[in-house]
Amino acid sequence: MATQGKLDVLILGSGGREHALLKACLRSPRVAKVRVAPGNGGMALEAECLEVDAANPAAVLELVRRTASNFVIVGPEVPLAAGVVDALEAAGIPAYGPLAAGARLEASKAFSKDFMVRHKVPTAASETFRSLTPALEYVRKQPIPIVIKASGLAAGKGVVIATTHAEAEAALRDMMETKVFGASGDEVVIEEFMQGEEASIMLMVCRDEYLMLPPSQDHKRV
Repeated sequence: MATQGKLDVLILGSGGREHALLKACLRSPRVAKVRVAPGNGGMALEAECLEVDAANPAAVLELVRRTASNFVIVGPEVPLAAGVVDALEAAGIPAYGPLAAGARLEASKAFSKDFMVRHKVPTAASETFRSLTPALEYVRKQPIPIVIKASGLAAGKGVVIATTHAEAEAALRDMMETKVFGASGDEVVIEEFMQGEEASIMLMVCRDEYLMLPPSQDHKRV
């Protein structure tokens, strides 16, 4: 139980992002205790690690009540898309992370592309497919290189930059026929290739207020 006025924090996740969140919480004078679920070996050196199916809202809610945590930070995309924050907020437990409706922008590349087109947000030209044959017919007519994306969550592995039409076709067959990414490949986005610097701008949003974090950069090819 947190001391009066202080936070008893539960962090969901097991990656480097969640480890950074753990370190930040441990430094905060507003935090009395931090637990992580499921955590990892490195995080276990700094906080109690608990077992939980983070993608199961009911299981997360039961853990929060059992540990008397009064603030939950949800890191990974899968529990966000599963509605963990929705369940916590419905139970009156403050949580950091988007509701499932907001997480859909990350959970479905097809939805995200459609959202950007509808709201005139600049984005690479693309087409979305749910059947293999029309996807193959389309990609054969496109310039190379071209980007093939499994629409659903694939732990950061669902994107192929094909440098030949044969590679593009193989990627489509892997995603839609062989199901290397499971249901995440039921829908694919075929997108024009754009070359240049990548940057991520992250904002913490609360109603009509926001805080912009420093830009970060991904280096997946490295």
